[in-house]
Amino acid sequence: MEPKSITLNCLLISAAAVVGLEFVAKFIIAYGDLHPMTGLGFARIFQIIFLLFIVSYMEKNLASIGIVRSQLFSGIKKGMIWSLGFGLATGLVFVSLWLAGIQVSAIFQTPMPQKNGDIFLFIAVGAIIAPLVEEIFFRGILYGFFRQWGVAMALVISTALFVLTHATGSSIPITQAIGGLLFAVAYEIEKNLFVPIVIHSLGNLAIFCLSLLVQS
Repeated sequence: MEPKSITLNCLLISAAAVVGLEFVAKFIIAYGDLHPMTGLGFARIFQIIFLLFIVSYMEKNLASIGIVRSQLFSGIKKGMIWSLGFGLATGLVFVSLWLAGIQVSAIFQTPMPQKNGDIFLFIAVGAIIAPLVEEIFFRGILYGFFRQWGVAMALVISTALFVLTHATGSSIPITQAIGGLLFAVAYEIEKNLFVPIVIHSLGNLAIFCLSLLVQS
């Protein structure tokens, strides 16, 4: 079943739920006796639950955001193929820039925790839980809403908002800009949200592993 356009009410309520839970998580982390990544992980899990409930209730089924149980394994397979292709292309770009004497590894490097337990928690949240909620909201709901005015508008707006939520300081998060476009294109072509979820998850995992190698 092809995803349908998401309604404005669904988008607004979903956005309010995401923002509200984000503020609650920050408050608990700041004033509670809870590990920051644990608090963030719980917040992301609740966001996933709330978003799936909102979409199921307001849009009648999860197929409206490209989630169909029978398409799970095909989505994982296609996501891995997309990830392999993108990984090979990225590798070629890295090699070409390295041969040209340009150092770009810092763009993809993420500060990683030092303790093994913290590293495991960081990867669990960043490579598994976070990609789930971000793809449900940014691609499934946000892209699905703006898609009714054309692919170009949906690509630009969903990617721009995805980048803005990851921006820190004055620098533009290049990886999020490239990733946001890739995830949206994969979703548009495959009509299956499991595909960008897998690409997003494997991409984050690759960045974390690269960062650990650079730090060691």
